[in-house]
Amino acid sequence: MSLKTRLMLSILGLPMLLMTLLAGVTVALEDQQRRAALRETLTQGAELLAPTLGEALAAGDDPALSRLAERLLAMPHVRALSVREGQGASRLALGRPGDLPAPPERAATRLLEHDQQWWLQFPLTRGRPTPAWLTLDVDTTPLLLAHYRLMAIAGLVLMLAGLLLLLAGLSATRRVTQPLEDADRAMERLAYGVVPGRLTPADSPELAVVARRVNALAEHLATARDDMQAQIEQATGELQESMETIEVQNIELDIAHRRALEASRIKSEFLANMSHEIRTPLNGIVGFCRLLGRSRLDPRQREWLDHVQRACDNLLMLVNDVLDFSKLEAGRVELETLPLDMVTLVDEVLGLQAPLAQQKDLQLLGLVYDDVPADLQGDPMRVRQVITNLVHNAIKFTDRGEVIVRVMLEQAVADRVILRVSISDTGMGMTDEAHQRLFQAFHQADISHSREFGGTGLGLAICRQLVEQMGGEISVESAPGVGSTFSFTLPLAGHAAVERAPELRLPGDTIVLDESHRPTRRALEHLMTRWGARVVRASQATADTRPSLVVAALDTDDLGEEGLAACRQRLDEWGCPALLLVNAGPPDLPALPLPHGGEVIAKPISRMALSEAMGRLLPGTPRALPAPSTTPARLLVVDDTESNRLLLRELLAGSGVTVTLVSSGTEALSLAHRRDFDLVLMDIRMAGMDGLETARALRRLGGDWRRVPIIAVTAHVQGDQQRLMHEGGFNDVLVKPLEPRRLARLLEETLGLSLPQHQTEDGTREGTDGAPSEDQELAVVDLEMGTRLAGGREPLARELLEQLADSLTDSEQAIRKAIGRADDEALLDALHALNGACRYCGTPRLGLLAETLETRLRSRGMPAVAPLLPDLYAAMADLRRWRAAQPSSTTKATARASSSESDR
Repeated sequence: MSLKTRLMLSILGLPMLLMTLLAGVTVALEDQQRRAALRETLTQGAELLAPTLGEALAAGDDPALSRLAERLLAMPHVRALSVREGQGASRLALGRPGDLPAPPERAATRLLEHDQQWWLQFPLTRGRPTPAWLTLDVDTTPLLLAHYRLMAIAGLVLMLAGLLLLLAGLSATRRVTQPLEDADRAMERLAYGVVPGRLTPADSPELAVVARRVNALAEHLATARDDMQAQIEQATGELQESMETIEVQNIELDIAHRRALEASRIKSEFLANMSHEIRTPLNGIVGFCRLLGRSRLDPRQREWLDHVQRACDNLLMLVNDVLDFSKLEAGRVELETLPLDMVTLVDEVLGLQAPLAQQKDLQLLGLVYDDVPADLQGDPMRVRQVITNLVHNAIKFTDRGEVIVRVMLEQAVADRVILRVSISDTGMGMTDEAHQRLFQAFHQADISHSREFGGTGLGLAICRQLVEQMGGEISVESAPGVGSTFSFTLPLAGHAAVERAPELRLPGDTIVLDESHRPTRRALEHLMTRWGARVVRASQATADTRPSLVVAALDTDDLGEEGLAACRQRLDEWGCPALLLVNAGPPDLPALPLPHGGEVIAKPISRMALSEAMGRLLPGTPRALPAPSTTPARLLVVDDTESNRLLLRELLAGSGVTVTLVSSGTEALSLAHRRDFDLVLMDIRMAGMDGLETARALRRLGGDWRRVPIIAVTAHVQGDQQRLMHEGGFNDVLVKPLEPRRLARLLEETLGLSLPQHQTEDGTREGTDGAPSEDQELAVVDLEMGTRLAGGREPLARELLEQLADSLTDSEQAIRKAIGRADDEALLDALHALNGACRYCGTPRLGLLAETLETRLRSRGMPAVAPLLPDLYAAMADLRRWRAAQPSSTTKATARASSSESDR
């Protein structure tokens, strides 16, 4: 409660309360006095006239009785009267008496009061043997009105007194509170740093002290402000001098910053140029390897070629590491969401790292637990990059023992799973101090490691940033001389409810396993037992054991003459085919003994290679395939090149698939409104609506088209383009030329169908048309290659070659026209179409030139294409001359008619 309120209450409230009480008491006493006076008047008047009235009543003198009654009726407030003898009837009644009360039993005066109505009963006993009663009806309403008048007068007096007290209170309060309010405003200005004016001391001594204190405080503040202003001026002068110094330093820093930006720009250009310059010869190597893969190779040469291709892919990935680190530092790395299979991914990583592990005689093993789902969504390239880096480091810092990759399911929530990937080794280990700087850029566990083992120290830093960007965490456990275990969590999209289907079915087959490395032995036992086989260890086998297959591992010590002789003897005793697992590369393998047949697989063992080898060595072994469809599958082929459509139709013949061929995305979209399909094979670069636009349009149709697998068939695909394809609605990518085995695997995975056996085997025909001369690297026409690409059909291979040769004139005109207009897009369309057509034909020279030109155009632009155009035109002319030398063929017309019928 404020001071003003308390003052007002003390000045106004207490006096008003006392005056109100006094007025109330006065009014009450006055009312009582009036009533008492009325009673006394009535009683005295009745007592004076009662004897005379009684005598008149006894004598029967009615006139006298009336006169006396009128005198009583003239008394104040008497409204009526009545004279009644005993309990009988009334003798006299004047005025307007109402319901009069009955006479009392005893002869005594009685005054009855009810609200504002009084009754005075007086006995008349003189001269009468029985009393008579005089009753006066009295109206006291005037007394009530007088009471109200008195209350109104008291109220007016109280209001006047209250008004006077209010004025007096306001005056007194103002005299007390005004100095306090002035002091409050002065203190508020002081709080904001403003010096107020001097306060005038009040009359009250107490308030005068407050005013003097406030004035003293204001003077002190003014003095302090003057001192502070002086200090500020001094500090400002010093700061001005410092600012001049800082300005000079800022100019120097700006110059240094510009130099740093320029250095960063030069570094970025250098990295881009170097990566491009490295990629260009690598693309050439990859191209020649692909062409070499189209030729006849024995299994060992094909395996070497596969290693070369994987090494090229690994080298490309390592080149990207440098760019990735720059992108990670700038926060510009974008993660993809693509299908991901951890078994295949781990096997690929271990296959690339196998040569280094075999050189050091290390056991390299990948363990993907059964509860890890097969269908996951993530960024396979980044996951492969992390695992490859960690496995490579483990092998590099391990001289003996083993390196094991484990992938296990740690947590599954709704449509998300969290995997834990660990890479453990038996290497040199590291100290706790080394852990602190291990994941920093350009740092290694030991300073001497960079000299002894090489490396830049970027690998683990990239791994940490990639894992964190994918939503996981990476950690390490290690001790000197014991080894290290790097672990990281990997959140991926997928469902853990469905277990991975077994790759093989081995119902009841007995397999003898001879493996000295304990983790590998346990893994093989578990895997083959899961496939349904009965596994017996070689140390536990008896003479009664009749195995269907022997799986034996050979260490480096077993590759000597004595070891091979002992191995031959053991295999001869078992009397069944053998699958040898050797920790060495194909070039280092000696002539291994296989007395009853079998195969040799290099470690580390991929699950797919093991299942395929065991399927070949155990006749009649069923593969675990999806359940076949009860109705013919409907497949749509979309390609603007007639030869490509023809080849796809021939490759799919006999597979139980109804094939529909269309030549454009517009036709495919129009057909999709009327019919449903189970699978779509679609070219990417087509005239008009390209493959990406068509795939998006098909997905927008809704219904079953949201789930129908759409496979891209293209001759040229890069990392960014593959990501765009998956985002655009494609489920997978097939690279031209289509390998029958890859196409068969696609049909198995998506539709549960299989191609006829002759379509998945390589052609065995010999002979090459247009053989190369001594100064020519590649042949103009390789019919054997074309036959193999055509699924073993030589007539089809010749027809495709003829169609390609007949289309070269139009292709050359399109290329020359695009060059003349400097139209990169038109030139890319023409080269892409030519490259795609060559992918299905046995034209090594023209195919290599088309692929190289398309790669150069995509990566370096039109200036990089010009030097190779004369070679391209020459290769086209050579193929046209070959076509002119061939006899006319009627197969082409028949194929075209059949294709048109299928289109309809």
